[in-house]
Amino acid sequence: MPELPEVAAIANFLDDHAAGFPIRRVDVASLAVLKTADPPYTALAGRIISRTRRIGKYLVIETTPGADSAADAEPVIDLVIHLSRAGWLRWSENLSPTPPRPGGKGPIALRVHCGMPGEGFDVTEAGTQKRLAVLIVRSPGDVERIATLGPDVLSLSREDFGAILADKGSRIKNLLTDQRVIAGIGNAYSDEILHTAKLSPFATAKNLAPEQVDTLYDAIRTVLADAITRLEGQEVAKMKSEKRTGLRVHARTGLPCPVCGDTIREVSFADRSFQYCPTCQTGGKPLADRRMSRLLK
Repeated sequence: MPELPEVAAIANFLDDHAAGFPIRRVDVASLAVLKTADPPYTALAGRIISRTRRIGKYLVIETTPGADSAADAEPVIDLVIHLSRAGWLRWSENLSPTPPRPGGKGPIALRVHCGMPGEGFDVTEAGTQKRLAVLIVRSPGDVERIATLGPDVLSLSREDFGAILADKGSRIKNLLTDQRVIAGIGNAYSDEILHTAKLSPFATAKNLAPEQVDTLYDAIRTVLADAITRLEGQEVAKMKSEKRTGLRVHARTGLPCPVCGDTIREVSFADRSFQYCPTCQTGGKPLADRRMSRLLK
């Protein structure tokens, strides 16, 4: 799943390559990804991309009227993209002028012709669980899930972060990935953050000692800053592999912990899992994995 570092890097990439250029055309290959109807996606054609930014894990492409727009054209229309678990953006300098086939079996959901002639990007989604969301809105605040986001994780002071934890009785893993509480962190980086902070994913947020909150706060900023730095200047096509190479515990089940050498373990749920190191994080004790327990009966 693209999280804060990847979405920020994609936003920076698009800002460098498309800001100031018109959107020549938008092709929709999957109507299911469109979660809004007013304004229609066709209203984007001819508009100028003014900037691209990030809100939480949402990509926001702001557009303004083009030179040939009507006098009453919308002053701002935002193309908002939530890549969800398996979405991605694929930039091309030789984008096919042939629209992708609607309802096709390929991964392309949306194609935007922008940038220099021939340039543009595809919004793609792998797998069978289609959760990608594309919204065309007058303001990101019109999107309920954006309007209800918690504060951006990188905007939080130590005091504000501590206050959030002190008010929550949930497991720290769940709190870090709840976008209504703190925006930007997902499954992968929460694993990395908790490993760096040497905290159990099952630790209760409000029960953390002040020094543990300090360590966790520092780990969040260190892990995210490192990921942002590694992705800086990367081509979009290389960002996925760059993310994987920087992960120490997430998606490394069965491999040795790079800190202590213990075996990385996993806790599985219905449709996802997380990884941790018993020695570094749980005093050497494996966490209960109910799904695996059922399979072993």
